[in-house]
Amino acid sequence: MSFSEEKQLDERDGRYLRKAIVWSHAARRRGNRPFGAVIVSESGEILAEAYCNSGETGDCTGHAEINAVRMLGARQIPRDELARATLYSSAEPCVMCAGAIFWSAIGRVVYGVDAPRLRVFRGDHADQRDAQLSCREVFGASPHAIECIGPALVDEALAAHIGAWKE
Repeated sequence: MSFSEEKQLDERDGRYLRKAIVWSHAARRRGNRPFGAVIVSESGEILAEAYCNSGETGDCTGHAEINAVRMLGARQIPRDELARATLYSSAEPCVMCAGAIFWSAIGRVVYGVDAPRLRVFRGDHADQRDAQLSCREVFGASPHAIECIGPALVDEALAAHIGAWKE
């Protein structure tokens, strides 16, 4: 299996990606799958922070990115502002989350561990598999540009996954 080359981040991207990784650890501590997300405006304001809560709620759509995007709705942030915002995710967004990012108009994504590396941890259990379509493929079908940077800080992002998945 071939893995994507890890990207180097500047200080700002590294700081916010690490916040998303902290949320992934919080999710795991609460009995959820270890994923976290943070959405940050162009000016550096944190617009939303979330973790995966599907274990707590039983909602299979309770992914960290979806939960963060849902928080934006209550704030009624203009789409042009979201186009300049960045979503930081502890792991590569799945197809569902990539679709939500597209529909929200967020213009930039920075993620930690990529899906192929994560699949090694998740194994081959039916309830742990994902649709093997990269977020870049989803974003590539968008009529508006969505910049995508990752994988980055892979070892840090993987730490929450060690021992978290069925053998």
